[in-house]
Amino acid sequence: MSGTELRCERCSSVVTRDDLRCPICNLTRRVEDVTGRTTTEVEILRCSGCGAAMTYEVARLAAACAFCGSVLEVERPADPIEDAESVLPFTVDRTQAETTFRTWVRGLGWFRPASLKTDARLESVQPLRWVAWVFDARAEVTWTADTDHDAGRADWAPHSGAADLNYDDVIVPATRGLRPDEVALLAPSYDLSSAKAIGGDSDPAAIERFDIPRSSARTRLVKVVERLARRRLTDRHLPGRRVRNLHTAIVLKALAARRVAFPAWVLAYRYKDRLYRTVLSGQDENCLRGEAPYSAARIAAVIAAVMAAVAGLLAFTVL
Repeated sequence: MSGTELRCERCSSVVTRDDLRCPICNLTRRVEDVTGRTTTEVEILRCSGCGAAMTYEVARLAAACAFCGSVLEVERPADPIEDAESVLPFTVDRTQAETTFRTWVRGLGWFRPASLKTDARLESVQPLRWVAWVFDARAEVTWTADTDHDAGRADWAPHSGAADLNYDDVIVPATRGLRPDEVALLAPSYDLSSAKAIGGDSDPAAIERFDIPRSSARTRLVKVVERLARRRLTDRHLPGRRVRNLHTAIVLKALAARRVAFPAWVLAYRYKDRLYRTVLSGQDENCLRGEAPYSAARIAAVIAAVMAAVAGLLAFTVL
């Protein structure tokens, strides 16, 4: 677990200097104890297309969203905005990103337009960093379930128990610039041990602002822990080979959070006057998710061929 400097006055749980409340018992901390916070009350620019939260940088003249290119609009959030405290480095450069994109386009398959391989025109390649909370947690999980262990002549027998489970590096996204399916694909591709504190202005990648406050992230974390706990209980802790009616209750015993920015490449390409987006991990060139058109003519041809084959089979059966 990280962040062992301070402890809650009521439950003695570990808290970080950024916590306004204890993550375990929710006790409000004294204002003078909350030092070194990196939250700031600012005006942010909200993308009118994908909803990403960005800040305006005069040096870059960045009036367009780095995630999707849409127009940015000024927004004044009521709550302080969290900043990333550490970043993961890019290990995939621009040349690799463009090469991976071209390989992906060429391998999309028969149901895509034949001219896509030659007519897809890459218009922009943007480095950026999407943000997420990264949690280390310890939880007490109590459970009840029916299993086939000690069932005797019956198919099922009731069982219950408890387990202390540790969870390291649980990622809870705080981004609106990327879709959930894109985040789910990218998250396993990163090496969290490579994280470094933010410093200097040499990195050109735009960093998204946190769109989920700490309290909301903890609520989502509990749901993630519940899902992970069910999987771990089934694999390691429950007796028997078959399980049904598994119910769990989660009580967090320790919790530490980090605010991390993850590298990615967003590549926009145009085909027949329409713009499509592709997202590539900044640390794994094989981790890519993109949008691409389908060929209505080719799909119709397959459907027609299948219908013709079915009609021929039916005619043969009747004869």
